[in-house]
Amino acid sequence: MADNTSTPYTIEISPITKPAGQFQWAIRRNGKLIERSDRPHPTEAKAEASALAAVERSMHSAGTGRW
Repeated sequence: MADNTSTPYTIEISPITKPAGQFQWAIRRNGKLIERSDRPHPTEAKAEASALAAVERSMHSAGTGRW
């Protein structure tokens, strides 16, 4: 049987070097980069919140074929 409880999407939060102490995010589907942050975030939590908002936006626009 197929395991339908997991999602193919992952959110990766990583520190960036310039500016130091800031974070960025990337959303991947089955390992392929789908979207990434275009600006640095001051904390890891803010980067994660921004990534989750991007996922929400994408889910609402799924009918347009973007993802």
